[in-house]
Amino acid sequence: MGSSSNGGVPPGFRFHPTDEELLQYYLKKKVSFQKFDMEVIREVDLNKMEPWELQERCRIGSTPQNEWYFFSHKDRKYPTGSRTNRATNAGFWKATGRDKCIRSTYRKIGMRKTLVFYRGRAPHGQKTDWIMHEYRLEDGDDLQGNHSVNGSPL
Repeated sequence: MGSSSNGGVPPGFRFHPTDEELLQYYLKKKVSFQKFDMEVIREVDLNKMEPWELQERCRIGSTPQNEWYFFSHKDRKYPTGSRTNRATNAGFWKATGRDKCIRSTYRKIGMRKTLVFYRGRAPHGQKTDWIMHEYRLEDGDDLQGNHSVNGSPL
C-alpha cells in the first residue's frame, strides 16, 4: 500500500464507485461489520463537520478530487422521532428533489437522496454549491437502520 501522505492507497489509485457498488459492497459490508480489502471510505460525524472540512478529512490519495466519500451515522432530530438532524454549526443540509431508486438487475437495493448545503438557519439559509448524495439500503438489508454512505461533490 502507499504511504500515509497519499491516503494509504497506491499511486494512481482512482475511486469512482457506481451507486450499486456503494450500496452492495461498501454500505452492506459496513452495516454487517465485515472487513474491507482497503479502507477508502472514512467514518465522520456529519453534524460536527462543515462541508469544506470534508475535503481534507475524506481525501483518497494525493491527486486533486472534487468528490469525497464517507460513512456517517444518521442523527435523529428528536430522541423518539424519525426526523433526521442534518444541521451543523454553520448551516444545514436540505433534501432536494425526489429520492432515486437504486436497482441491481431488477431488484431494488436502496435509495439515493440529494441534499444541498445552506449557510445559516432554516428557513432563511443561503444556498451554497455544496451537494451531497446520501445512500441508504433497502430496509431488509440495513441491519442497524442507521448507517448511510455519502458522496459529497463540490
